[in-house]
Amino acid sequence: MTETDFMNRSKFTKIIEQKVKELNLSYIEAVVETCEMTSIDPQDVKKFISPLIKEKIEVEARKLNYLPKQNELIFE
Repeated sequence: MTETDFMNRSKFTKIIEQKVKELNLSYIEAVVETCEMTSIDPQDVKKFISPLIKEKIEVEARKLNYLPKQNELIFE
């Protein structure tokens, strides 16, 4: 059995958060590295990504211009 046989959303989230904190990786890098470590195809990782991690990846992707910018409300 491989490590992915026991992988779930909670465990995957903990691994990602740990890598971001300890190795100072971005969330995108942490997901890719975790996929390599656990032999999960990056295209199949969607079921393991929690809404919180998804949101953080989306923010990083927007900063890197991988996603289109959204309109922002400016409060003065």
